[in-house]
Amino acid sequence: MAHDIRIAGTDLHFACEPGENILDAALKAGIEMPYSCRKGVCGNCAGGVVAGEVVSPPSEAKPAGKHLYCQCLPLSNVELAPAAWHRIDPSARKIFTVKVFRNTLASEDVSVLQLRLPTGTRAKFKAGQYLQVTLPDGSRRSYSMANPPHESDSLQLHIRHVPGGQFTQIVPRLAVGDTLQVELPFGNFKLREDSTAAMLCVVGGTGFAPVKSLLDDIAKKRVHRPVTLLWGGRDRRGLYLLSAVERWQKLLPGFTFLPVIEDAGDAEALGAFHGRLDDAIRAHCADLTGTEAYCCGAPAMVGAVRKAAQERGLDAQLFFSDVFVPGPAADL
Repeated sequence: MAHDIRIAGTDLHFACEPGENILDAALKAGIEMPYSCRKGVCGNCAGGVVAGEVVSPPSEAKPAGKHLYCQCLPLSNVELAPAAWHRIDPSARKIFTVKVFRNTLASEDVSVLQLRLPTGTRAKFKAGQYLQVTLPDGSRRSYSMANPPHESDSLQLHIRHVPGGQFTQIVPRLAVGDTLQVELPFGNFKLREDSTAAMLCVVGGTGFAPVKSLLDDIAKKRVHRPVTLLWGGRDRRGLYLLSAVERWQKLLPGFTFLPVIEDAGDAEALGAFHGRLDDAIRAHCADLTGTEAYCCGAPAMVGAVRKAAQERGLDAQLFFSDVFVPGPAADL
């Protein structure tokens, strides 16, 4: 029997079928709440349950007194107190068969895959969102679009080669004209367009991809906001697309870039901060009061950056993240 899920303080409610988690049920009903990994790792979907009973597995990402909606199964009718919510059109998500028109190595372990949509077709998405690639066995992998929304006849993916990765083993063999099936858009990581606040963008490795989409979109729209970008890598090869950064330095007034490198020799050669991204924030960001932070990368890095930014005065509600978790995408 389906349970009725209500959002506290509103007349809004939706059905959650047996075995279905609350986040998936909300998205299916056209109600979007904050989320990212959908695997119980990032903690972005954490919210309150003010009435009713739910069950969910333990997770280090779950704040005290909150529940991860992507893991919650209702045991009764439930009333929620999410951090935020808004209506979406579930039919806006589309499946496309796309063709490879360019496949290049940006570094030894990162491919930039350019995909072309069918002639006359456009993909609607917001900067920072991601797509899912369907593999031959039916499983899916999630990748952020690195291109901005106005480049809507194509899709650009930045794919790190993960040892043993099911899709990353295929990527080097993809040739011009090969086809893939993708579905988009997914994700709640996107620019707060009504804001004029300063932006702190903190990315590790291919976490650069969604922030590239954001900053290319800002440049296209001529948005004037102070932007600081911290891009971290183990060595200089991790900063695989510095040409994009050079372009923003020309196009975005108030843009500041700080490379962050763990290898001492490469850090010195690039004039980069030597160390970790969270330490770079502590060293270079004296006061983040009123700033919006956009952070993308591995779970541990995102957690460390969140902590450091809040130590420097960042409002927890202004920390927006996209957490990269390897393996199959969660079903919807």
